[in-house]
Amino acid sequence: MRSDRTTSAPLGLKIAAALGLLFLHLPILLIFLYAFTTEEKSYQFPPPGYTLQWLSVAWNRPDVWQALGLSVRVASIATAIALVLGTLCAAAVSQTRFFGRETISLLVILPIALPGIITGIALRSAFSVAEIPFSFWTIILGHATFCVVVVYNNAVARFRRVSGSLIEASMDLGADGFQTFRHVILPNIGTALLAGGMLAFALSFDEVIVTTFTAGQQQTLPIWMLEELVRPRQRPVTNVVAMFVVLVTLLPILAAYYLTREGDQVAGGGK
Repeated sequence: MRSDRTTSAPLGLKIAAALGLLFLHLPILLIFLYAFTTEEKSYQFPPPGYTLQWLSVAWNRPDVWQALGLSVRVASIATAIALVLGTLCAAAVSQTRFFGRETISLLVILPIALPGIITGIALRSAFSVAEIPFSFWTIILGHATFCVVVVYNNAVARFRRVSGSLIEASMDLGADGFQTFRHVILPNIGTALLAGGMLAFALSFDEVIVTTFTAGQQQTLPIWMLEELVRPRQRPVTNVVAMFVVLVTLLPILAAYYLTREGDQVAGGGK
């Protein structure tokens, strides 16, 4: 007989979990705290006072808007490239059988497994050898290397949950490849692609290491923040921008979580 009783976790385990969460999130909370401090040169704790003036200062900084605009454009285009390439790779690996399939799958996910500095150095070397000047597009190419992996991981997991009988039935009923993709495959993998795109956008938006090696004189928002940290004045402005980046990247991650948590069932797996 099934019992609905639940046992409470030991006190020590609760304390350990609380300390772990505090260790992970206290630095983020400090960003929010120092975005409103009246002290503009150092990080005093507790802050001597609180003010909202840094919000308006950050809003009126043209360099912030230029860096933000560049980050949004780079993340958008890199995500679009990743959605196309990642979906095609996932379809090829999950829906077909061929020699070396697992090797190709490993090569696709390798860029995100390597340290960012290795990827950055490799890309910088490749651009230099090919005599490609560093520009807006070199940043996009750098970001696309790991954005493709994020989309691929989401798409390939969902492709493997789609029953092959659905595709076979569609083709038997006279649908061509495009119609089958549009009316059968896409509705089943759509949330996974949306989640992968959101995660790819979030990763691209706040990426620093690869951008450092591929940007040249361009300044994305994370690079702008990194350079602003060494300046002695108006440090709360950097915290205001950091607070904004936290919120911008948190929302896609939460949305991706809620979109994919119900994706365990195999579509078309019934009778």
